[in-house]
Amino acid sequence: MMNKKATRVRRARKTRAKISELKAVRLTVFRSNLHIYAQIISGCGSRVLAAASTVEAAVRGDATNGGNVAAAVSVGKAIAERAKAAGVETVAFDRAGFHYHGRVKALAEAAREAGLKF
Repeated sequence: MMNKKATRVRRARKTRAKISELKAVRLTVFRSNLHIYAQIISGCGSRVLAAASTVEAAVRGDATNGGNVAAAVSVGKAIAERAKAAGVETVAFDRAGFHYHGRVKALAEAAREAGLKF
């Protein structure tokens, strides 16, 4: 029997394999019930170039809850700004097996609006 995490990781494997094959810089998203995290990982896969999450008070702003769409939007904007500061313009979006819906979608669209290309 597979649990939720195992099925998510299985979904993520194919995407990750393709991205590593392309040697592309990737924007990885992780969401828990309370928070959402985003990282920009280098093409070789060994260095984190930028990171943002709702754990940081600066990113969350005045939102009290880190686990909603509004918080995901602020993380999306923050990661796009930090990526540009690190000299990254284009990324491959790695949703880590999460469905492209709700908070994951909100983060991706906010990052696109803030000027990140993927």
